[in-house]
Amino acid sequence: MNIKRIGNIILEVKDLENSIKFYHEILGMPIKNERRNWVDLGQQSGGILSLHPASITTSHTGPSKENGILIGLTVGDLHSAMEELSAAKIEIFRDIQERQAGKNAIILDPDGYLISLFEPDFSDNKDKQTSGYVGFTPE
Repeated sequence: MNIKRIGNIILEVKDLENSIKFYHEILGMPIKNERRNWVDLGQQSGGILSLHPASITTSHTGPSKENGILIGLTVGDLHSAMEELSAAKIEIFRDIQERQAGKNAIILDPDGYLISLFEPDFSDNKDKQTSGYVGFTPE
């Protein structure tokens, strides 16, 4: 087997419209595809975040603080992103921390999924490129 990349991450959400508002309107993720019970969000290239309503016959298993799910997003300016999110009354799980690799903060989406926002620090090597997420775990 030769996996080329992650195609998408699927989140079962309690309220699809509320989650679309969070990911599309607040976080600014573009909608790539939308159906009655399914929404794909993301840039033209790269992985997709798919939102799907949790089944009414199956209970939502709980927030990612309990089940270990963490979604990592890379941002250009973490401080301004956190100011915008605070103004929008988004719950902050962990405020900005600075480490050698960059700055990181963790917020919660409407279902309690952990969203890690990471701003890489390339000051030591301006030519450095990363092909993936380089962030921090919640702990």
